[in-house]
Amino acid sequence: MFIKHKGPGKHDRIGLTLIELFQLFPNDQAAEEWFEKVCWKGTPTCPHCKSTRSSKIANRKPMPYRCKDCRKHYSVRTGTVMSESKIPLQKWVIAIYMQATSLKGISSMRLHRDLGITQKSTWFLSHRIRQAFKDSGIVFAGGEVEIDGTFVGRLEKNKHKDRKLNVGRGDVGKSVVVGIKKKTLQGYVNDNVSEDTIKYTDENRSYKP
Repeated sequence: MFIKHKGPGKHDRIGLTLIELFQLFPNDQAAEEWFEKVCWKGTPTCPHCKSTRSSKIANRKPMPYRCKDCRKHYSVRTGTVMSESKIPLQKWVIAIYMQATSLKGISSMRLHRDLGITQKSTWFLSHRIRQAFKDSGIVFAGGEVEIDGTFVGRLEKNKHKDRKLNVGRGDVGKSVVVGIKKKTLQGYVNDNVSEDTIKYTDENRSYKP
């Protein structure tokens, strides 16, 4: 028998309403100022040489700042997951908020509809945000999770003789695909879920690395 620990109910969660979110970030300028405050503590800092001596470019071309030391142009996007992206900063903020506060995650199709940009763009955006969370040490899974893996690829007996490896059977020549579903592969589990997480194998037995 497993004891399930429930997360806070909807009425107990603290956060912003959509109205409050849009009041905080009504446009790209507000979003840019917020990113500069978070990333630079309000003082423009060159991502190339870390100098705080910069000139502000009036027409913002090619970028809004130019470092007085290394003489390179930069913006708050430079050197971040938003680098080389043309997606407006306001939409980056909203997407980050939605990804960070959703209990079940946000699909690229959902972001495509809510942000009014292509699904290809939201897939790129979501991938970058998740990578940033991972690089920052943020753990996505918690509470109870179910993790499973499988092998993907053609059976050796079905391959052309020129493509057969002839080194064994079963998982030979196949790729491993692993998935984590909130509700095992010891190293993968330890890297992607918190230490106090209750874990289950596909045989529904408790698992503690």
